[in-house]
Amino acid sequence: MGYLTTGINHTTAPVSLREKVAFSRDQLADALQQACRYIQIREIVILSTCNRTELYCPDTVAATKVLQWLTDYHHVSLDEVSAHAYVYRNTDAIRHIMRVACGLDSMILGEPQILGQLKSAYFQAQAVGTTGILLNRLFQQSFATAKQVRSQTTIGKLPVSVAYAATHLAKQIFTDLSKNTALLIGAGKTVQLVARHLKQQGLDDIIIANRTLEKAKRLTDELGGQPILLSALPVVIKQADIVITSTASQTPVLGKGCVEKALKARKHRPIFMVDIAVPRDIEPEVEELPDVFLYTVDDLHNVIEGNLQQRKASVELAEALIEASLTDFMTQMRSLDAVNLLRSYRQKSEHLRKQEVQRAMQELSRGVSPESVLNRMASALTNKMTHTPSIQLKKAAASGQHERLEWAKELLDLNDESDNASPSKRAKATKHLSDS
Repeated sequence: MGYLTTGINHTTAPVSLREKVAFSRDQLADALQQACRYIQIREIVILSTCNRTELYCPDTVAATKVLQWLTDYHHVSLDEVSAHAYVYRNTDAIRHIMRVACGLDSMILGEPQILGQLKSAYFQAQAVGTTGILLNRLFQQSFATAKQVRSQTTIGKLPVSVAYAATHLAKQIFTDLSKNTALLIGAGKTVQLVARHLKQQGLDDIIIANRTLEKAKRLTDELGGQPILLSALPVVIKQADIVITSTASQTPVLGKGCVEKALKARKHRPIFMVDIAVPRDIEPEVEELPDVFLYTVDDLHNVIEGNLQQRKASVELAEALIEASLTDFMTQMRSLDAVNLLRSYRQKSEHLRKQEVQRAMQELSRGVSPESVLNRMASALTNKMTHTPSIQLKKAAASGQHERLEWAKELLDLNDESDNASPSKRAKATKHLSDS
C-alpha cells in the first residue's frame, strides 16, 4: 500500500486562496475525523500553515475525493482549488514530505519552523486516532531524515531572516543570553519575532518600549517582560545589554548623547545594538562610541545573503540524504509487504494443520491405528500444501515463463535436487505434476 499527498502551497496558490482552506488548531480534531468518514479512510494527517495546506493519507482513494472534502469543509469551489493543487503518490509523496520536513520546500530555504509544524500536525492526528501503521512509519522516517539533514548540513544553522539574524548575532556576543537584559524598541511584527527568538534562547528579562503603552503591554502579556513608553528610554537604556529597534519613526529615537550617558552609568559594559528600522532609529554617530556594537539592517542583509548562499550550497547534500532515506524507507515498506504475505501464508498453513489434526483425533477416537492415522494425515497435508503450487507451476511451464520456474526452484529450495536428479526421477516428477 502506498501514500497520497495533495494540497496547495505558496508556490502554487495565492495567499487569498491559501487563507480560504487553512485550518485553525481548534478545527483540526473535528476536521480529521470528518475527513476519515467522508473519504472513507482510516488514516489522515492535515498540515496547515500560512504557506501551505496539505493532506497525507494512504493511496487507496482518488485525489479528487480528498480535495472534494477539503473544499466542502471550507465552502470553497473545487475547481478553484484543483487549479492550484498538486498530487503526489507513493515514492513522490514520500520524497515530498521529507523535503517539507527538511525545509527544502519552504518559502525561506531551510527554515526550521516547518518541522515543528509538521510534528504538531502529526501528533494532533495521532491524538484523535487518525494515524496507523502507514502514516506512523512515514512521519517517523521523515522526522529522522530532517534530523539527519540538519546535523550533517548547514542548511538550517545559518539565519536568513532579519529577526533571527539579530538574535543570532546577540548570541555570538553574549554566549549565555539568560544572563542579559534586552530592550526592544517598537512592537510590530519584527520586534515580536525578535522577542520570541530571544525567549527561545533563554532570555527572559525583556523590556518593550513603544509610542503607545497599550501595544507594548499586549506583547509583554503574551511573552512576559516590562512595557514602557518611548519617553522612558533615557532612564531604562542603562539596564540593557541588548538593544534592538524597529519603529516607524521618521527621526531617530536614540541619540548619541543618550547612549553615551547609559555607557557611563554601566561603567562601560558593552551594549549590542541592532537598528532594523528604515529610516534609522539610532543616530549613526552612536557607532563611534567605544563599547557599542551597532549593526544596521544593511549589515544584517549582508549576513543573511551570505548565509542564504551557504544554505543553497547545502541543498545538493540534503537532497542526496533524502534520496538515501527514501530508498531505505521503500526497502522497509517492501519488507513489510513480505511480512504480511508470510503472515497470511502461515495462517493458511495453520488452518490446514488444524483441519487435519481434528480429523486425525476423530479417527483415533474411532479406533483407527495410530500408524494409519499418521500416514493419512502426512499424505493429506503434503497434497494440500503442494496442490496450488503444482497448478501454478504447470501454468508457468505451459506459457513458457522460464524465469518464474527458476524463481520457484529457488523459493522451494529445489535447485540441488533438480540438478542431481536422474532422467527417470525427473520423468516421475513430471508425471506427478501432470496428475496433480
